[in-house]
Amino acid sequence: MGAMPARIEFDYERAVERATQLFWKKGYRNASLRELLRMMGIGEGSFYNTFRSKRRLYLECLQHYNDTVSRRRVDAMLKPPSAAEGVRAFFKRVLDEIDDPRTPSVCMLAGSVSADVMAEREVSRAVLKDMNAFAGAFRQRLASAREIGELPGNFDADLAAGVIMTFVMGMFRVIRVVQTRAETERQIEALLRGLGI
Repeated sequence: MGAMPARIEFDYERAVERATQLFWKKGYRNASLRELLRMMGIGEGSFYNTFRSKRRLYLECLQHYNDTVSRRRVDAMLKPPSAAEGVRAFFKRVLDEIDDPRTPSVCMLAGSVSADVMAEREVSRAVLKDMNAFAGAFRQRLASAREIGELPGNFDADLAAGVIMTFVMGMFRVIRVVQTRAETERQIEALLRGLGI
């Protein structure tokens, strides 16, 4: 008779949420296992029985982040009637969240684009997949707008989505350090007008 699977004896969703907050704030390398255990409110045995490794926990937290934070941001882009309004709603949502003192850092996904994270093959695959999905949401919204005549027939949705993604990643790196919200908003508007959105 095989061994019974270990029963989870803690609030799994709460533990993942709290670990996500710590990774989001400190990054993959700087969040120590001791800090993670304390934040999650679990012991080392429960951690290894459930998550196996810090890497596996990080992947779980990335998924949780995408299912919650990234989903809210993408939904803000998809909800308005026009793509132009939607892209601007996305940026407003992001800036509002950055202004919220409860937001641990700017973006967990952007923070994952670092040498230590990308050196982990399994994690780097997940990060790149998530980034492609994020860019894909913009691409699809802009391509749909082109198909219905909201954007010109020669509008390059692939290029525009790539430029927006590059801008967003760069914005996340500098916004809390060298730019005010007003300056960022001016840059966003200049970018979108330049793209013809």
